[in-house]
Amino acid sequence: MKAIADYLRQTIYEVLPALQAISDEDASIKPLPQKWSKKEILGHLIDSATNNHHKFVRTMAQPHMEFVGYAQDFWVAGQYYNSRNWEEIVTFWHVYNLHLAHIIESVNPAYLQNTISISGSKPFTLAFIMEDYVEHMKHHLRVILPEANITSKFQNVYNA
Repeated sequence: MKAIADYLRQTIYEVLPALQAISDEDASIKPLPQKWSKKEILGHLIDSATNNHHKFVRTMAQPHMEFVGYAQDFWVAGQYYNSRNWEEIVTFWHVYNLHLAHIIESVNPAYLQNTISISGSKPFTLAFIMEDYVEHMKHHLRVILPEANITSKFQNVYNA
């Protein structure tokens, strides 16, 4: 899992300067009324980090966990990310993901085959959920930073 943790850290440090270079004003622009702004997309990634943090730790605690999905549009709207300061959002995203990288790197290998089902889905291993977390992040970072060369290292549903 060290490779996944290193991959997460590498992703964070590769995009961090580009995220920090975006102005608060530009980060607030919604491309369409129903589309998320950059602030809202990064806020969604914070929400994803929060949800996955719980998935990681709880799935380590027992062989199988059942989770409910989450209403991502409500989470983003309900937290008013677009009215937050961009620099604060970027900092929180950065630090939270460093913590998740630490968890991924430190996980006991005996837990990696524990499974999780989300809203009645087929079971996924903890190893898959940890790997997929990074790819999900990269998927959304490509929307925020379309000019950046954000590539995928591992194979999963986001490598279309």
